[in-house]
Amino acid sequence: MAQIDCLLGDVDGNLRRAKEVVAKAKVEGADLVVFPELGLTGYSLGQLTQEELSLEVQSEQITSLVEEAGEMSIAVGFYEDDGDLRTYNSAAYFEDGSLVHLHRKLYLPTYGVFEERKHFSPGQTMRAFGTKFGRMSILICNDAWQPMLGFLAVQDGARVLLIPTSSADSRFPGEMDTTEYWYDITRFYARMLECYVVFVNRVGTEGDLVFWGSSHVMDPLGNVVVEAPLYKEALITADLDIQSVLRRRRKIPLLREARLGLLNKELGRLVEEGGDL
Repeated sequence: MAQIDCLLGDVDGNLRRAKEVVAKAKVEGADLVVFPELGLTGYSLGQLTQEELSLEVQSEQITSLVEEAGEMSIAVGFYEDDGDLRTYNSAAYFEDGSLVHLHRKLYLPTYGVFEERKHFSPGQTMRAFGTKFGRMSILICNDAWQPMLGFLAVQDGARVLLIPTSSADSRFPGEMDTTEYWYDITRFYARMLECYVVFVNRVGTEGDLVFWGSSHVMDPLGNVVVEAPLYKEALITADLDIQSVLRRRRKIPLLREARLGLLNKELGRLVEEGGDL
């Protein structure tokens, strides 16, 4: 878990920092490094007036980071240019130098200080994907606040949920402690979906946003395996026993009878009744 700071708008500088993290992780024997949401650009894109910062997934910059990783897998968050009309808040998973999966953030918060829908188009697919460690899925920050996405991911075979995030201190003082809520969310997924949850948050500041870190891993029992400190950069390594997910799911089969046909029928009814915005 690469709990790092990044400088808003400085793609080259953030890329250099990411390569430093990758080099250190390789020395420590890591198999996978997960970076925070929008780690190559910073989060508050509305504050910028300079040139376009979006990158295609096979851009020279991202390719150079993948080459630095070598045989080590990485999941990196960036401002994606699709090469045509749209841009996305995306995270790409690379393995052995090749792109395995690209997730485009599905739920874009646009309220208060958040203005993602002004800069990004929402993604259109939710998929688990195969890796040499087992099937995984990616939920970017606010995606994880939509419980049905985690459900879809594990029904598609995911045993690990990767959640790259740029979460700042609470925007709703006295009503919601963001840090506490995130621990509740990751523990809920771990226990109810019987999977590992890898939550990777950034640190640093952008304007009045203060990113708090505390990246952590939950095991399928909802126990914290390892966690990073608050407000400080850290590279934290955890060992995941992927087979324990299968053991847990067989011992307590919460997911076996998903009733997907029933859900499809009822969701279709709600859409027809005007529930799809």
